[in-house]
Amino acid sequence: MKKYVVTGGAGFIGSALVRSLLARGDGDVAVIDNLLTGNLRNLEEVADRVTLHRADIRDYAAIAPPIAGADTVFHLAAIPSVPRSINDPVPSHEVNIDGTFQVLRAAAEGRVRRVVYAASSSAYGDTETLPKTETMLPKPISPYAVQKLLGEYYAGVFHSCFGLETVSLRFFNVFGPRQDPTSPYSGVLSIFMRCLIEKRPPTIHGDGEQSRDFTYVEDVAELVIKAAAAPHVAGKMYNAGNGERYTLNQIWSLLQKIEGVSIPANYGPPRPGDVRDSQADTASAIRDLQHAPRFTIEQGLRKTLDWYRTAG
Repeated sequence: MKKYVVTGGAGFIGSALVRSLLARGDGDVAVIDNLLTGNLRNLEEVADRVTLHRADIRDYAAIAPPIAGADTVFHLAAIPSVPRSINDPVPSHEVNIDGTFQVLRAAAEGRVRRVVYAASSSAYGDTETLPKTETMLPKPISPYAVQKLLGEYYAGVFHSCFGLETVSLRFFNVFGPRQDPTSPYSGVLSIFMRCLIEKRPPTIHGDGEQSRDFTYVEDVAELVIKAAAAPHVAGKMYNAGNGERYTLNQIWSLLQKIEGVSIPANYGPPRPGDVRDSQADTASAIRDLQHAPRFTIEQGLRKTLDWYRTAG
């Protein structure tokens, strides 16, 4: 049996990945999470099938033993918020940069076969050209974007200098069940879901015409697993999106249609550090990783809405 380690495995995306790994049934799954942004509720129904290490990725002594000897480390632990990195930059820097270094260090010294790193499309910044391709020059416009980009660079260096296989995936806007809508730094679709269920208008920052490549979380989890197994990709970076884009106004309109309601949104000032438009060129991921998203935007929204309604 293989050994898989998921940092941030109690988080929204991490817990979806844990479930996908367990469904494969070909390895033992360990989770490293300090529960700063993760939640044990996300792992409730699979808790007896995973080994949880409640540890901070900045603490090398705590994370090195569970990482040692793993086939694959999926490094998803982070403080994943552009606004939070602006309002409170020190913790984001320490976790997203120092923590990533410690994970890569532990993996290299623990003879891990491969690390799949959750990078971010925010590294592209605002670009006039869409879709965004991996060959574009990064232009980060927030501390978070810089932090995640530096993690990519570190992953590449650990491959070239220390022989550790690494693959970086630039996540675009991931959505789905278990995304926390209660934080001021929550993802926009989780907030939309709560507002729709409670029949109240959301507040959209800006004019709502900013567009995003929204990707359903199960599609992301599948791509992450494919990146762990694909040959000849060590040291490389790939986009992890759907290849489509929708404005926030379009998404809110579609959700109202799904629910059969009419609730006009409120609008507020734009948030600093937010990019205007985002869309992934997925050609490289399709070619090298066999990326094949299964869920349309409407299918993903319906599945997510059903979960939020059931979860209360």
